[in-house]
Amino acid sequence: MWISFVAIAFYLAATGLLVRAVAQDRVAASRSWLWPALGAVLLHGAYHLVVAWRTPGGPDMHFFAALSLVSLGMAAMTTMVGAQGRMAGLGVLSFPLAALLLFVYHAYGHEPSRGLDWRLQLHAWLALLAYATLAIAALLAVMLWAQERALRRREFHAWLRALPPLTELEELLFRTITVGFILLTATLLTGMLFVENLFAQHLVHKTVLSVLSWLAFGALLVGRWRYGWRGGKAVRWTLMAMALLLLAFFGSKFVLELVLDRT
Repeated sequence: MWISFVAIAFYLAATGLLVRAVAQDRVAASRSWLWPALGAVLLHGAYHLVVAWRTPGGPDMHFFAALSLVSLGMAAMTTMVGAQGRMAGLGVLSFPLAALLLFVYHAYGHEPSRGLDWRLQLHAWLALLAYATLAIAALLAVMLWAQERALRRREFHAWLRALPPLTELEELLFRTITVGFILLTATLLTGMLFVENLFAQHLVHKTVLSVLSWLAFGALLVGRWRYGWRGGKAVRWTLMAMALLLLAFFGSKFVLELVLDRT
């Protein structure tokens, strides 16, 4: 379908413009990447809508579709945040990732849906929003780690100047985690209310890992509020909690849908 290839081309164009802006040390002033990024996000979303319209049973929520939707959320958030300041550099990571996962979905996805009712669809969309938001937090944590490491070594690269100040990046990290934590809480609550039989639907391991991730993110937020956690400790807790979340959702979906051929 041509929509996906145009979206991929726009993602790559936005990435190229951002890389050039980073190399020229003018990320904060450059907005040339914004229009192709907006076009890519809109076309990416339109592609999923067209697939949902053509797929019996409603939106496709299978493994490759979920990966693509999470990357769409990441790209959309990057575009919104990056348009307001120096966080545009995040698009160097999120835009090519969205292009890759959209291509993979186009090539290997498009599974028929089993027709989830509105309650389970609400649970699924909350989950995808939570994963996209916390994935952005994980990218911010990696950027924070790289920035601190470069500063300690007194390595003042062009990409380092493209990032916001360390305190601003850290504050954005914890704001993003807070939003993601709220969405993850809503996801777990709707799962408890709407999923009828965890054992019959092979969701016990997914639920346990999701709760562990929720506890880890919650502990990080409490540690930040109570003990002023920051820097390397914040990065480690963020990446550990995100790893648990990836295992909970995409690890479970990979095994169930691609290895065991269950939905």
